[in-house]
Amino acid sequence: MTDRLYYTDPYLRAFDATVASVAHGADRLAITLDRTAFYPTSGGQPFDTGLLGGLRVVDVIEDDAGTITHVVDPRAPHPEPRTNLESGTPTVEPGQRVRGEIDWARRFDHMQQHSGQHVLSAAFDRLFTVRTVSFHLGAAVSTIDLARQMTPAEIAAAEDEANRVVWEDRAVTIRFADAEEAARLPLRKEPARGGVLRLIDVDGFDLSACGGTHVSRSGGIGVIAVASWERFKGGQRLAFVCGGRALGSYRALRDAMSASVRQLSVLPGELPAAIERLQGDAKDQKRALAALHAELARYRAEELAATAEPLMDAEGKQTIGRLVASAIDADAAALKHLASAIVARPGLLVVLTSTSIPGLVVIARSIDVCISAEQLLTKVVAELGGRGGGKADFAQGGGVTAPPEVVFNVIRTQL
Repeated sequence: MTDRLYYTDPYLRAFDATVASVAHGADRLAITLDRTAFYPTSGGQPFDTGLLGGLRVVDVIEDDAGTITHVVDPRAPHPEPRTNLESGTPTVEPGQRVRGEIDWARRFDHMQQHSGQHVLSAAFDRLFTVRTVSFHLGAAVSTIDLARQMTPAEIAAAEDEANRVVWEDRAVTIRFADAEEAARLPLRKEPARGGVLRLIDVDGFDLSACGGTHVSRSGGIGVIAVASWERFKGGQRLAFVCGGRALGSYRALRDAMSASVRQLSVLPGELPAAIERLQGDAKDQKRALAALHAELARYRAEELAATAEPLMDAEGKQTIGRLVASAIDADAAALKHLASAIVARPGLLVVLTSTSIPGLVVIARSIDVCISAEQLLTKVVAELGGRGGGKADFAQGGGVTAPPEVVFNVIRTQL
């Protein structure tokens, strides 16, 4: 079992240790030590990073026996001149003394978030008797899952209570207790394991079994801000940020707000109403544009219908309809509107393509025409590429890799 230095001193940034074992992988080394200050992924908190013997630590893993493995990248710079003379790469060997250095910015961020979680969860428990089911410390935000739905007012009350404890700068201490002693203590939740427990005590507010790293006083959390919430598995998931993350979130929100009010020429408090007005205007414009497109389609439909060429039967003696074949500089929606407007007239088969390549193809028929639009499109994509589908009266495709005239020739050979 590795001696965990972070258990008693989470503020320890550098330490010396002896290498117990080294396992070589394809591009990684797995190193175990007699003791470490590197925190492994556990209890919802991610692992520490930093340097070990000058090598970059990229993962820290704890096994069931309590041994902590440091996964390092041997390609990272190595300040100590221990080098494999054949490969020129740094080496770490069993029995070697190495120095470990914790990435303090990452560690302290995790300490703020994890300590903030204890205080926030305790606030919900104390005010509303709502327990925290699980906790996850993410790269940008952290989350707690509550056993039931909370109202916005309840969330705000718990947030206020948690920050009151933060700003009172209460002591956060580490203590150890065996199962018998722990059973007599007012733990916020029942421990998940037995044996000797490591307890985190936020003076007069929360006592919880936890193996994570925490600040020594609640003031080190800085501030606790609930960022969002949503329903989750019959309860509620809350996202929150603490300390430096809260400051970063405020700055991002400030910059987004400042840019928005400049663009809309409104005050910050007027932004929601301004957005609502813009959304209403956009809907009105969309409806007006759709009406104009429909009107334009009717006019163009008349012009194109007038250019229709007769379709003869197999013997060339009888007209079975008229074909409108045209390339239009338009998107798929406009082609569909125009084709629908044309086949509102009797006796027409319409084949419209876009002018771009790869192209769009829309095929439609009037109600009294028996030719299958779907079968014609299937033939086009089989010969010219692309994909599409539809029904007998209307079909559309895209990705056709041939000019419009080639598409029209394929259609004509099928009629």
